[in-house]
Amino acid sequence: MDFQADKKDIERRMEGALDVLHREFSGLRTGRASASLLEPITVDAYGQQMPMNQVGTVGVPEPRMLTVQVWDKGLVASVEKAIRDSDLGLNPASDGQLVRIPIPALNEERRVEITKIAGKYAEETRVAVRNVRRHAMDELKKAEKNGDLSSDEHHDYDGETQELTDSYIKKIDDSLHNKEQEIMQV
Repeated sequence: MDFQADKKDIERRMEGALDVLHREFSGLRTGRASASLLEPITVDAYGQQMPMNQVGTVGVPEPRMLTVQVWDKGLVASVEKAIRDSDLGLNPASDGQLVRIPIPALNEERRVEITKIAGKYAEETRVAVRNVRRHAMDELKKAEKNGDLSSDEHHDYDGETQELTDSYIKKIDDSLHNKEQEIMQV
């Protein structure tokens, strides 16, 4: 059994979970307009769910305003509905094919709500990282049972896998702490 190759795969999968977390965090509002705010939103278009950036151009004309220049006039209502139905607390208004989305200032209650959402995202990522660890541990047990790995090697690789898991959990916690600071900043 080539544990180093497996370790690279484990690390790649944990890194992928962390990347997803960062993408989700970029979609959380911090009181400033950012095009990435609309990235997680999908629009019901042509009978399927499509990412916002595939139905129009997202722009940031001013610090508290987002715009979506919808390419197909028939999708303007779908874009508005998708934005309203998201958990972002935004109220879009259309002007022809241009959808304007004013970004209201965050009140204290909304900031707390958004930090809870960030915490939920972080916990989902921790679970994903632990699932990668569990899968790796199962593979190690199987390899030992098949005689591909000695008991000592199994123990050593278990330790390395746990260290890797702990380092990614710490990265997740640090990212969450930074995002909470950013959200609570007035």
